[in-house]
Amino acid sequence: MSIINTIQNTKVNFMKHKKTFIAQLVLMAVISSHSYSANSAQTAKLIKITPAQIKTLAIQTTQIQSANNMTSQRLPGEIVIPVEQSRIISAPQPGLIDHVLVASGQMVRKGQVLAHLSSPELVALQREHLQALSQQRLSQNSFNRDSELYKDGIIAERRYLSSESNHSEINALLAERRQALKLSGMSSQSIQQLESSGRYSNGMDLIAPIDGMVLEQMVTAGQRVDGFVPIYRIGKLNPLWLEIHAPAQILSTVRLGMQVKIAQSSASGKVIAIVPNINKLDQTALIRVLINNKDASLAPGQLVEAEITEALNKKTNGFSIPKSAIIQMNETKVANQTYVFVQVKEGFEARNIKVLGNNGTQALVEGDFTGDEYIVTNGTSMLKAKMQGIGDE
Repeated sequence: MSIINTIQNTKVNFMKHKKTFIAQLVLMAVISSHSYSANSAQTAKLIKITPAQIKTLAIQTTQIQSANNMTSQRLPGEIVIPVEQSRIISAPQPGLIDHVLVASGQMVRKGQVLAHLSSPELVALQREHLQALSQQRLSQNSFNRDSELYKDGIIAERRYLSSESNHSEINALLAERRQALKLSGMSSQSIQQLESSGRYSNGMDLIAPIDGMVLEQMVTAGQRVDGFVPIYRIGKLNPLWLEIHAPAQILSTVRLGMQVKIAQSSASGKVIAIVPNINKLDQTALIRVLINNKDASLAPGQLVEAEITEALNKKTNGFSIPKSAIIQMNETKVANQTYVFVQVKEGFEARNIKVLGNNGTQALVEGDFTGDEYIVTNGTSMLKAKMQGIGDE
């Protein structure tokens, strides 16, 4: 009887606590599953693979390289003279170039005589100026006399005001004639000599307005020219501008002050302007760079290739790697992550990176590296599939 009672009591207790036992079993299963998932997530980035498998799958690796700068791809550009460093010397009056003193390629100083122009029109301007000067002197004497007479009450105010008005008009005419001589190319010193001596000059010297190089000579000695015809073009060749025609998509990565290096040249510079106007034909934008050309290695009109670089923060672990080593992984409930496969003792490890920039086939990345690591450049797709469990038995 006691055995039967014990069995019955056990059955009753089991039935009584059946729900509690089932709940405990479910909870243990959930905890076990969560623990397995967590361990799986921690070890998912490690791909175990043998040397024999590496050889069979033709997996190739290369060592990463430390990088201190972020460099763009090579961009085409043209060397030009800054607008404030270029001058055109033209003939201020029609005339004859009777002699030429400098030629293309010569360096000149500001104030240096470049050529001489003989001009009959200049003689006429000088005559008109001397006539206006004579009228001004007569007008000055008349006005001074009338001023004294008006003060003494000898003449009426109307006559004094008329004399004053006439004198002002003559002064304005003289200023106009003097300005015409300046526009014709005569210097202030030459005009003063004309006024003091009364001697006409049948020509004028063409003077260099700045220091620089004669880039172009448009006329020769003995040639007749019209007014405002260009005679010389002079330019200062340091510093220079580099105008880069950059793809519109890289504008977001370019900032003022970024350093620029020119291929096959020791010259360098920095970005001084970014013109946001996009050329609709080739979808490029203009980036202007100020170039130091002390060694005179560059010339206006020269076509070059340039790289825009940016120094990385010292705290940034920057490394240069082939683009073929980079993979994208879409993790559950997480945005796309960027990885590279790093070779370790057990096989390969998928290590997270941040892409900072690119240059052709190379990419600049930031990640947890020492610089001694070897990363996979060929066979990444097979490792990615194995990492995701594709093809596993």
